[in-house]
Amino acid sequence: MRPKVILQLYPMIPADGEEGRKRARPLGRNADLYQTVLHEWMDIIKAADEMGVWGASTIEHHLHSEGYEVGPNPGVLNAWWAGQVKNMHVGALGYVAAAQDPIRVAEETAILDHITRGKYFVGFARGYQSRWTNIIGQFSGTVATVSDGSASDQKNRDIFEERLMMILKCWEEDAVELDGNFYKAPFPYDTGVAGYPAARIASEAGAHGEIDAQGNVRKISVVPPTYKKRRPPVFVATSKSPESVAFCARHGFHPTHFTKFDTIRQMAQLYVDEAAKTGKRFALGERQNIVRWPHIAGSAAEVDQMIRDYDIDIYKNFYGPFFPQFPTDPNTDFVKNIRESGIYTVGTVDEVRDEWKRMYDQVPSEYITLIYHFAQQPKESVLKDLEQFMTKVLPHLEAASSAPAVQAAE
Repeated sequence: MRPKVILQLYPMIPADGEEGRKRARPLGRNADLYQTVLHEWMDIIKAADEMGVWGASTIEHHLHSEGYEVGPNPGVLNAWWAGQVKNMHVGALGYVAAAQDPIRVAEETAILDHITRGKYFVGFARGYQSRWTNIIGQFSGTVATVSDGSASDQKNRDIFEERLMMILKCWEEDAVELDGNFYKAPFPYDTGVAGYPAARIASEAGAHGEIDAQGNVRKISVVPPTYKKRRPPVFVATSKSPESVAFCARHGFHPTHFTKFDTIRQMAQLYVDEAAKTGKRFALGERQNIVRWPHIAGSAAEVDQMIRDYDIDIYKNFYGPFFPQFPTDPNTDFVKNIRESGIYTVGTVDEVRDEWKRMYDQVPSEYITLIYHFAQQPKESVLKDLEQFMTKVLPHLEAASSAPAVQAAE
């Protein structure tokens, strides 16, 4: 089986390197540049659809005044894209569930599932950027975190898992009660919404159990349901946390791996093993999503220049401060470090093809997500890179997938 390719773009508002970004501050509020980027983004989405790319996604990130990841509303973008593509799925990788109201997310994503007539996928992440998660998530008490086993890390995980399961419940049941540690509905939960003025018609025409005999709202009915009342594919961002992968396995979610391949290989097997404990039988690689930042060029020198032009700024100034495996020291050889980071696939067509074959032969992942720092990397460059991947790399992975899949034990 050929893996399904997801194209992920942030976008990153372009600047003349780090110093140019400083001179143009605050670049995230440059309306003219954002207008250009937004519509060139659509050009890329349409072209990717014609190339046979399976899906297009974006992120939820807020308050990026520096212009690194300007993606505050994935749902609006997904709805716009859906009206412009022919075959492509659209989605988000993804909503930061711990900073969101689960009912609002369930409503929005169900509408998107209808707009696309079922060609919608949804992703969720725990959130690591305190500048906005602590603000937008203040009513749930969520905080940004890294997977370090701390009390704040566990609280973030608890809120995330609670909210995500509530979203599923809202999709799947006609009338629900949400009795969580961090969120409850109806509210107040113990009494329900007392004295609802339209209780009579709600009790006679609404969902069963919404209204009690005293006219109080005791359950809620989240409308609309998803398209054909089935669950869209649910992706969950993971780094190196076995707990996150085990959570995905128990519920049939799709782990989205932002890690080195050795970790992915271990986590993919863990997924199979943990799923088997709950009676789910998955092949190795099934529902797995490998994320990589790609560059394909004619020579090493060309690749190095692409890294300098498109990646070092955000890698040094944004990835590095949040993730300790990435350096921030200005004396670092960033080109070399990025090449060796384990999250990039860069080189000539042959080198990138061989690297993907090596990974895919060991973990035949059902999905591949390619992240480009558009529009720091211009539209034409992104399209050239993507076209080479789709025509010169991906067909070799389809051939590799003919090997027998490893099945989970009974």
